[in-house]
Amino acid sequence: MSDPGETVSAKDTEDVIMEATFRALSKHGYTDLRMRDIGEEMDLTRQVIHYHFEGKRALMSSFLEYVIDQYEGSVEVEEDADPRTELDARIDQCLFGPEFEEFGHWDRMKVYHELYTYAQNDDDHRALFDDHYDRIRGSVVEVVERGIEEGEFRNVDAELMGQLLTDVIHAARGRRIALGHEDAPREARRAIDEFVLDSLSADD
Repeated sequence: MSDPGETVSAKDTEDVIMEATFRALSKHGYTDLRMRDIGEEMDLTRQVIHYHFEGKRALMSSFLEYVIDQYEGSVEVEEDADPRTELDARIDQCLFGPEFEEFGHWDRMKVYHELYTYAQNDDDHRALFDDHYDRIRGSVVEVVERGIEEGEFRNVDAELMGQLLTDVIHAARGRRIALGHEDAPREARRAIDEFVLDSLSADD
């Protein structure tokens, strides 16, 4: 297929398409979403979408990977940060998200969770969400294991701790989105501090 004459790099173009997909999904929902809806949310011609993606299914798979990379790749901690500081940063990232210039964290999470509800009917999307869950849990497990090795954390089951924290994060986000409980993430954060992280300290 010939290049339709993009004026920016392929990666920049795909980023534009992904951001337009966020906005289109928030307006139309997954089941009613059409490629033309995405085209109406960006300045580039709709032909560019078809140049990069064969259809809605292929676009949605790339879109999920884009969402995951936004959150996984933007956790910032100092290279020599202690395990508790890094763990706090990862939990906050999952609960409150990175900052975006437009279309903020909860707008994005609303789209993410809508697609999550359809994953049970799509093997490819379910595999992507499953991988994302494993990556979040795995990043927590790694920090907990490091904290144990360095003597900062008690000797706990790191795998089970990672699963607990990841499940609490998912539940809090879902409660805020589905039920409109805006305090859910902050309540979860306080509960994690008081009942999990404070007791995890090797000094207790």
